[in-house]
Amino acid sequence: MGDEILAFQSIAAVLSGSLSGFVLGLIGGGGSVLATPLLLYVVGVASPHVALGTGALAVSLNAYANLVGHALRGHVIWRCAIVFSVMGTLGALFGSTVGKLVDGNALLFLFGLAMVAVGVTMLRPRPAASFERKPISRGGCLRAAAVAVATGTASGFFGIGGGFLIVPALIFATGMPIIDAVGTSLMAVGTFGLATAINYAASGLVDWTVAAEFLAGGLVGGAVGLRLSTRLSTRRNTLARIFAAVVFVVAAYVLWRAGLAWVATR
Repeated sequence: MGDEILAFQSIAAVLSGSLSGFVLGLIGGGGSVLATPLLLYVVGVASPHVALGTGALAVSLNAYANLVGHALRGHVIWRCAIVFSVMGTLGALFGSTVGKLVDGNALLFLFGLAMVAVGVTMLRPRPAASFERKPISRGGCLRAAAVAVATGTASGFFGIGGGFLIVPALIFATGMPIIDAVGTSLMAVGTFGLATAINYAASGLVDWTVAAEFLAGGLVGGAVGLRLSTRLSTRRNTLARIFAAVVFVVAAYVLWRAGLAWVATR
C-alpha cells in the first residue's frame, strides 16, 4: 500500500510539473503560482511552507530551461534581465525570510489579492507601438532595477518565482513588447526562485525528491508552452489576455482556499 501511494505521488508530481511548466513557458509566469496549490492538493505535500520551498526550487530550474528556448528565439533583453535579476534577488532574500515567519493562509490571501490587481493591469489595451521592439535605454534598465527590488521582495515573501509580477513590471519600466518581457522575465523568475528555495532549504523546507519529479514534468510542459507562446506573440493582446485569464483563475482559487481555511479556524 505504501509503494502504491508513493507511485501515485510521483505520477502526480510529474503531471503537476508538466502543467506548471506549460504555463511558465507560455506566459513567463504563473508556473510557481500553480505549483504551490498543486503540490498541496494534488501531490499531497503536507506543509504549506514545504510546498512553497519545493515549488520555488522546481520552478526556478524550469525557468532557466525555458530561458534558453526564448533566448534562441531572440526574446531576451539581456542587459535588463541581468540588472533585474541581480537587484531583485536582494529583495527576494529579504522577502523569503519574512515569509517563513508568516502564517501560510495569510500569505495565500494576500497573494490572491495581488494577483487580481496584476490581472486588471494586464487587461488594459495597449497601443500598437507597445508591441514593437525599440532600443532599451540605460534609463529604462535603471527603472527596471528600482522596480526589481520591490518585485523581488514580493516574490520572496510569497515563495514564488514571481513571473506574474515581473512581466508587467518589465513592460512598465522599459516599454518592451510582451513576448520580450516574457523571455526576459524567465532569468529573474529563475534567480528569484532559486534565492527563495535556498532560504527555505536552509530551514529544511524543501522535499528534494518531489522537486526532482516536478521539474522533470515541467521541462516537457515548458517546451510545449514555449512553442505556443512564440506562435501567439504575433497576435496583439492575445498573450496578455491569456496571462490575465490564468492570473484571475488562480487568484479565485487561492482566495477561496484561504477563505475556507480562515473560516475553519473560527
